[in-house]
Amino acid sequence: MKYFAFVVIVGAGVMLSAHDVFSTKITFSREISRIIYKRCASCHHEGGSAFSLVTFEEARPWAKAIKEEVLERRMPPFEAIKGFGDLKDDQALTQEEIHLIGDWVEGGSPEGDKALLPKDPVFGPAAVRPGKVGSEVTVDGSEVLKRPLTIAAIRPKSLTEGASVKVVADRPDGTIQPLIWLYNYKPKFDRTYYFRAPISLPAGTKIETSPAGAITLFAQK
Repeated sequence: MKYFAFVVIVGAGVMLSAHDVFSTKITFSREISRIIYKRCASCHHEGGSAFSLVTFEEARPWAKAIKEEVLERRMPPFEAIKGFGDLKDDQALTQEEIHLIGDWVEGGSPEGDKALLPKDPVFGPAAVRPGKVGSEVTVDGSEVLKRPLTIAAIRPKSLTEGASVKVVADRPDGTIQPLIWLYNYKPKFDRTYYFRAPISLPAGTKIETSPAGAITLFAQK
Protein backbone atom coordinates (compact mmCIF):
# COMPACT_ATOMS: atom_id res chain seq x y z
CA MET A 1 0.00 0.00 0.00
CA LYS A 2 2.87 2.35 0.90
CA TYR A 3 4.56 1.46 -2.40
CA PHE A 4 1.34 2.24 -4.30
CA ALA A 5 1.06 5.64 -2.57
CA PHE A 6 4.69 6.42 -3.43
CA VAL A 7 4.11 5.57 -7.11
CA VAL A 8 1.01 7.77 -7.20
CA ILE A 9 2.86 10.72 -5.64
CA VAL A 10 5.88 10.35 -7.93
CA GLY A 11 3.62 9.92 -10.94
CA ALA A 12 1.71 13.06 -10.04
CA GLY A 13 5.00 14.96 -9.74
CA VAL A 14 6.08 13.82 -13.19
CA MET A 15 2.75 14.89 -14.66
CA LEU A 16 3.00 18.35 -13.06
CA SER A 17 6.55 18.89 -14.22
CA ALA A 18 5.48 18.12 -17.78
CA HIS A 19 3.26 21.21 -17.81
CA ASP A 20 4.21 24.86 -17.69
CA VAL A 21 3.54 26.71 -14.46
CA PHE A 22 1.55 29.88 -15.08
CA SER A 23 1.43 32.83 -12.70
CA THR A 24 -0.82 35.14 -14.70
CA LYS A 25 -4.44 35.25 -15.78
CA ILE A 26 -3.49 37.08 -18.98
CA THR A 27 -3.74 34.70 -21.95
CA PHE A 28 -2.99 34.73 -25.64
CA SER A 29 -6.57 33.89 -26.55
CA ARG A 30 -8.18 36.68 -24.53
CA GLU A 31 -5.75 39.64 -24.44
CA ILE A 32 -2.53 39.12 -26.39
CA SER A 33 -4.08 37.93 -29.67
CA ARG A 34 -6.14 41.14 -29.83
CA ILE A 35 -3.02 43.28 -29.43
CA ILE A 36 -1.15 41.30 -32.08
CA TYR A 37 -4.07 41.40 -34.53
CA LYS A 38 -4.43 45.17 -34.07
CA ARG A 39 -0.79 46.25 -33.91
CA CYS A 40 1.42 43.57 -35.43
CA ALA A 41 -0.39 41.21 -37.78
CA SER A 42 -0.47 43.60 -40.75
CA CYS A 43 3.21 42.65 -41.22
CA HIS A 44 3.47 39.49 -39.09
CA HIS A 45 1.19 37.10 -40.99
CA GLU A 46 1.60 34.27 -43.48
CA GLY A 47 2.72 35.90 -46.71
CA GLY A 48 3.37 39.23 -44.96
CA SER A 49 6.64 41.15 -44.73
CA ALA A 50 7.69 39.35 -41.52
CA PHE A 51 7.25 35.94 -39.87
CA SER A 52 3.73 35.17 -38.68
CA LEU A 53 2.55 35.75 -35.10
CA VAL A 54 -1.15 35.19 -35.76
CA THR A 55 -1.55 31.90 -33.89
CA PHE A 56 -0.46 30.92 -30.39
CA GLU A 57 1.80 28.22 -31.83
CA GLU A 58 3.54 30.84 -33.97
CA ALA A 59 3.79 33.53 -31.29
CA ARG A 60 4.72 31.45 -28.22
CA PRO A 61 8.34 30.66 -29.25
CA TRP A 62 8.92 34.39 -29.75
CA ALA A 63 7.36 35.47 -26.44
CA LYS A 64 10.54 36.74 -24.76
CA ALA A 65 11.72 38.45 -27.93
CA ILE A 66 8.32 40.12 -28.34
CA LYS A 67 8.52 41.45 -24.78
CA GLU A 68 12.01 42.85 -25.34
CA GLU A 69 11.07 44.50 -28.63
CA VAL A 70 7.95 46.21 -27.28
CA LEU A 71 9.62 47.34 -24.03
CA GLU A 72 12.36 48.99 -26.08
CA ARG A 73 9.65 50.36 -28.42
CA ARG A 74 11.42 48.89 -31.42
CA MET A 75 8.21 47.16 -32.44
CA PRO A 76 5.85 48.02 -33.97
CA PRO A 77 8.29 50.24 -35.94
CA PHE A 78 6.21 53.44 -35.93
CA GLU A 79 9.02 55.36 -34.16
CA ALA A 80 6.84 58.36 -33.31
CA ILE A 81 6.13 58.76 -29.59
CA LYS A 82 2.44 58.20 -28.89
CA GLY A 83 0.48 61.30 -27.87
CA PHE A 84 3.01 63.84 -29.16
CA GLY A 85 1.22 65.02 -32.28
CA ASP A 86 -2.00 63.58 -33.69
CA LEU A 87 -0.91 61.15 -36.39
CA LYS A 88 -2.75 58.70 -38.63
CA ASP A 89 -1.91 54.99 -38.75
CA ASP A 90 -0.43 55.12 -35.26
CA GLN A 91 0.67 51.55 -34.56
CA ALA A 92 2.58 52.37 -31.38
CA LEU A 93 1.51 50.33 -28.35
CA THR A 94 -0.22 51.97 -25.43
CA GLN A 95 1.41 51.65 -22.01
CA GLU A 96 -1.39 49.28 -20.99
CA GLU A 97 -0.71 47.02 -23.99
CA ILE A 98 3.01 46.96 -23.15
CA HIS A 99 2.22 45.96 -19.54
CA LEU A 100 -0.13 43.20 -20.72
CA ILE A 101 2.53 41.69 -22.99
CA GLY A 102 5.18 41.95 -20.27
CA ASP A 103 2.95 40.31 -17.65
CA TRP A 104 1.90 37.57 -20.09
CA VAL A 105 5.51 36.65 -20.83
CA GLU A 106 6.64 36.82 -17.20
CA GLY A 107 3.65 34.69 -16.18
CA GLY A 108 4.61 31.83 -18.49
CA SER A 109 2.81 32.91 -21.70
CA PRO A 110 -0.37 30.78 -21.32
CA GLU A 111 -2.60 30.11 -24.31
CA GLY A 112 -5.98 30.24 -22.57
CA ASP A 113 -9.35 29.17 -23.94
CA LYS A 114 -9.32 29.10 -27.75
CA ALA A 115 -13.03 29.89 -27.71
CA LEU A 116 -12.08 33.42 -26.61
CA LEU A 117 -9.99 34.14 -29.71
CA PRO A 118 -11.19 37.07 -31.84
CA LYS A 119 -12.09 36.63 -35.50
CA ASP A 120 -9.11 36.01 -37.76
CA PRO A 121 -7.62 39.25 -39.08
CA VAL A 122 -8.29 40.05 -42.75
CA PHE A 123 -5.40 41.37 -44.80
CA GLY A 124 -6.10 43.43 -47.89
CA PRO A 125 -3.63 45.17 -50.19
CA ALA A 126 -1.39 47.66 -48.43
CA ALA A 127 -2.59 51.23 -48.60
CA VAL A 128 -0.60 53.26 -51.10
CA ARG A 129 0.19 56.79 -49.98
CA PRO A 130 1.94 59.45 -52.04
CA GLY A 131 5.48 60.29 -51.01
CA LYS A 132 4.69 64.02 -51.19
CA VAL A 133 1.65 66.17 -50.52
CA GLY A 134 1.60 69.63 -52.11
CA SER A 135 4.46 72.09 -51.55
CA GLU A 136 7.35 71.42 -49.17
CA VAL A 137 9.04 73.32 -46.35
CA THR A 138 12.32 71.95 -45.00
CA VAL A 139 13.34 72.84 -41.43
CA ASP A 140 16.68 72.15 -39.77
CA GLY A 141 16.79 73.78 -36.35
CA SER A 142 14.18 76.51 -36.75
CA GLU A 143 12.22 78.26 -39.48
CA VAL A 144 9.69 81.10 -39.32
CA LEU A 145 6.82 80.74 -41.78
CA LYS A 146 6.58 83.73 -44.08
CA ARG A 147 3.02 82.83 -45.12
CA PRO A 148 0.15 80.80 -43.68
CA LEU A 149 0.57 77.08 -44.17
CA THR A 150 -1.77 74.13 -43.70
CA ILE A 151 0.36 71.03 -43.21
CA ALA A 152 -0.88 67.53 -43.95
CA ALA A 153 2.23 65.45 -43.31
CA ILE A 154 5.78 65.48 -42.01
CA ARG A 155 8.85 63.42 -42.92
CA PRO A 156 12.38 63.12 -41.51
CA LYS A 157 14.91 64.32 -44.06
CA SER A 158 18.43 63.56 -42.91
CA LEU A 159 18.23 61.90 -39.50
CA THR A 160 20.93 59.38 -38.66
CA GLU A 161 20.53 55.93 -37.14
CA GLY A 162 19.41 56.18 -33.51
CA ALA A 163 18.64 59.91 -33.64
CA SER A 164 15.72 61.42 -31.72
CA VAL A 165 14.05 64.73 -32.49
CA LYS A 166 11.02 66.72 -31.34
CA VAL A 167 9.24 69.05 -33.74
CA VAL A 168 6.87 71.77 -32.53
CA ALA A 169 5.10 74.77 -34.04
CA ASP A 170 5.24 77.94 -31.91
CA ARG A 171 2.40 80.18 -33.11
CA PRO A 172 2.58 84.01 -32.85
CA ASP A 173 -0.12 83.95 -30.13
CA GLY A 174 2.14 81.82 -27.94
CA THR A 175 0.33 78.49 -28.34
CA ILE A 176 2.51 75.46 -28.96
CA GLN A 177 1.45 72.74 -31.42
CA PRO A 178 3.32 69.43 -30.95
CA LEU A 179 3.92 67.95 -34.40
CA ILE A 180 6.03 64.83 -33.95
CA TRP A 181 8.61 63.24 -31.65
CA LEU A 182 10.77 60.67 -33.40
CA TYR A 183 12.71 58.40 -31.04
CA ASN A 184 15.62 56.09 -31.85
CA TYR A 185 15.10 56.66 -35.57
CA LYS A 186 15.94 53.88 -38.02
CA PRO A 187 16.37 54.85 -41.68
CA LYS A 188 15.19 51.40 -42.84
CA PHE A 189 11.71 52.29 -41.52
CA ASP A 190 11.71 55.69 -43.24
CA ARG A 191 8.20 56.94 -43.94
CA THR A 192 5.97 59.97 -44.28
CA TYR A 193 3.80 60.63 -41.21
CA TYR A 194 0.33 61.96 -41.96
CA PHE A 195 -1.62 64.04 -39.46
CA ARG A 196 -5.07 62.84 -38.53
CA ALA A 197 -6.37 66.27 -39.59
CA PRO A 198 -4.46 69.01 -41.46
CA ILE A 199 -2.92 71.62 -39.16
CA SER A 200 -3.32 75.32 -40.02
CA LEU A 201 -0.39 77.52 -39.05
CA PRO A 202 -0.44 81.33 -39.51
CA ALA A 203 2.41 83.41 -40.92
CA GLY A 204 5.00 84.08 -38.23
CA THR A 205 4.75 80.56 -36.77
CA LYS A 206 8.17 79.26 -35.75
CA ILE A 207 8.85 75.60 -36.52
CA GLU A 208 11.52 74.20 -34.22
CA THR A 209 13.35 70.88 -34.19
CA SER A 210 15.10 69.86 -30.98
CA PRO A 211 17.86 68.88 -31.18
CA ALA A 212 18.47 70.28 -34.66
CA GLY A 213 17.60 67.74 -37.33
CA ALA A 214 16.18 68.20 -40.80
CA ILE A 215 12.50 67.45 -41.42
CA THR A 216 10.19 68.25 -44.31
CA LEU A 217 6.63 69.57 -43.91
CA PHE A 218 4.14 68.88 -46.67
CA ALA A 219 1.42 71.46 -47.25
CA GLN A 220 -2.11 70.41 -48.05
CA LYS A 221 -2.94 70.73 -51.73
